[in-house]
Amino acid sequence: MPEVVYPVVLSGGAGTRLWPVSRTLYPKQLLPLVSERTMLQESVRRVAGKGFAPPVVVCNEEHRFLIAGQLRELDIAPSKMVLEPGGRNTAPAAAVAALLLAGDDPDAMMLLLPSDHVIEDVPRFLAAVESGAGAAGQGALVMFGVPPTGPETGYGYIRRGAPYDGAEGCFRVARFVEKPDLEEARRLVGAGDYHWNSGIFLVRAGRYLEELERLKPEMLEYCRRAVADAVEEQGCLRLDGGAFAKIEPLSIDYAVMEHTERAAVVPVDMGWADVGSWSALWEMGAKDGDGNVTLGDVIAHDTRDSYIRSDGRLVAALGLENVVVVATDDVVLVMSRDMAQDVRKVVEDVERAGRTEHAVHSKVYRPWGYYQSIDAGDRFQVKRLHVDPGQKLSLQMHHHRAEHWVVVNGTAKVTRGDETVLVHENESIYLPLGVKHALENPGDTPLLVIEVQSGDYLGEDDIVRFEDRYGRAPAAKTDD
Repeated sequence: MPEVVYPVVLSGGAGTRLWPVSRTLYPKQLLPLVSERTMLQESVRRVAGKGFAPPVVVCNEEHRFLIAGQLRELDIAPSKMVLEPGGRNTAPAAAVAALLLAGDDPDAMMLLLPSDHVIEDVPRFLAAVESGAGAAGQGALVMFGVPPTGPETGYGYIRRGAPYDGAEGCFRVARFVEKPDLEEARRLVGAGDYHWNSGIFLVRAGRYLEELERLKPEMLEYCRRAVADAVEEQGCLRLDGGAFAKIEPLSIDYAVMEHTERAAVVPVDMGWADVGSWSALWEMGAKDGDGNVTLGDVIAHDTRDSYIRSDGRLVAALGLENVVVVATDDVVLVMSRDMAQDVRKVVEDVERAGRTEHAVHSKVYRPWGYYQSIDAGDRFQVKRLHVDPGQKLSLQMHHHRAEHWVVVNGTAKVTRGDETVLVHENESIYLPLGVKHALENPGDTPLLVIEVQSGDYLGEDDIVRFEDRYGRAPAAKTDD
């Protein structure tokens, strides 16, 4: 194994098949779906030991503050956090990371890791990385193959070929099969020499760039431009949006692995699972005597082989079989478990209808904390504001609404026009329309404020920002 491996954590997906819990602005990798930690945190922890450099994180720019906060909880500082202006799939994300690493060392060993997978046997995974390093050091692009447990049609399959010389436990790739139909999947599983594609790759940064130059030169050129014109911003690297938007969105598999002659695979039974659907979570979950997985406030009678989850309200199920029921505070999803791969069709319908539930939860996270919608009606809206200790909302004003703030917990430092006042628990303050204002938590405990908005327009785009400590554009109209 090389002296150091550079983990590259890819966190750009939206996780639409796990809607309504996973949404565009708060996707599945940032949620604690299978443990007390989020899937991103678990991914980073696996490669936080000896022999691994601090991670490079490539993520959607909308998630930067959430990810930074989750890494702080682990006391892990990324070596780089790269902000993508939009999703272009994994091949460009890997290219950007390779360009950054190769700038210092073309031979840097790059371990590409999705941030939304489960690996139960971490020691076996690490041993597989060590095996793969022998082939990657010789110029191979190494994949990690998982023994199939059934004829899964949602995964790609890799057929192992001859052993790779000088790399024990590693084989040349003989064939790829991308997401076969059920009949073909059964045949592949029965053959005995096919493995599921885990989506994890080990390759020298310079070698990946060489293969991309040969196979997708235009993609690599736009990636170079996006990096060359990137902007450093509060410890993050924001890629140039114009160049990045021109990149063809392709996975590493389609762009490189299915066409290179240097592909290798390390078969490893590491308790891997792609948490890509509610059906997958049912398969992984602890089941009761009727085969049900229940989470939250759930009562189930005469119900079998079902996944039922409540993130708040009581969910009662009677006489159901093979279903998924997921209830959040603003959406209830009910479907056959066999339709788990088709949730994205519903998400597309929600978006086409001009609604917002595909993108945001009622609880919206911000660098200072979060806000949560409580109630809304004609000319009014009520929100709960949670401001973390020492944090401050931007100095802003509204053209169409006034606000009332009631402090429920903590002490608020409020800027209103030219005055600054402290508002204590059980006290309130009125913020007239058109007046500059800011909210700050000067204490060491969370500040909880109930905000009542009133006016002829209550949209989140009615914000003019003047000052902001988090580097968001002054005077930009955006939600807080």
